Amino acid sequence: MSKRPVFGFILFSMMIMICYTVKDAYFCCMQVTNEFLQNLRQDYKSASLDESDVDQDPIVQFQKWFQHAVDAQIYEPNVMTLATADKAGRPDARIVLLKGVDEDGFRFFTNYLSAKGKELKRNPYAALVFFWPELERQVRIEGTVEKLDKETSEAYFNTRPIASQIGAVVSPQSQIIPDRTFLEEKVEELKAKSTDKGVAKPAHWGGYIVKPTRIEFWQGRRSRLHDRINFELIKGIWTKTRLAP
Repeated sequence: MSKRPVFGFILFSMMIMICYTVKDAYFCCMQVTNEFLQNLRQDYKSASLDESDVDQDPIVQFQKWFQHAVDAQIYEPNVMTLATADKAGRPDARIVLLKGVDEDGFRFFTNYLSAKGKELKRNPYAALVFFWPELERQVRIEGTVEKLDKETSEAYFNTRPIASQIGAVVSPQSQIIPDRTFLEEKVEELKAKSTDKGVAKPAHWGGYIVKPTRIEFWQGRRSRLHDRINFELIKGIWTKTRLAP
């Protein structure tokens, strides 16, 4: 068999590999350029939102939209951004999980000694944002924040997997630690002492409730002309308005 066809095949294969390598490198570089980011957009067109479509009670409306997110099998639909502010007024945001909602507000649990816990102690106001990209929707919430009572926090803590309970006990959230081994050793120490019934809730861990004073329902639309239906709590009554996108 002639070596020339074999050599040609090898050369052709190498050229293809080089082309793909150059292409990958090109797109990799493109991802960090301003031009790439400026051209990264979607034109939302899956739904619309009219005032008549929205329940007069924003909590009921949130529950409807949340059920839609669950039905759409969105990964962790209870993920929400929690924004607080420090004593200098500088905003601070992170992702937490919604663990309850009713007519009183939106609940989540955390370490009271964490950065967000300290910020909420000084400034008991917060904002929440839910974003469900598959539905082209977001919900924006603002309100006052209060701690949940000890019994409610304990009841939830006792439903958590034992490993999560142990993690909540041993982690000095938001504090500087020497390395990951520090945490892992603390975990093993507590595991050796714990039983199948779990561990007790630490005093520094518990729940908060965000009592809303404003809730906005945002539905993506074409050409950035989004629908925004806003509720504000005025003298104990929810007032509904439309906001410009």
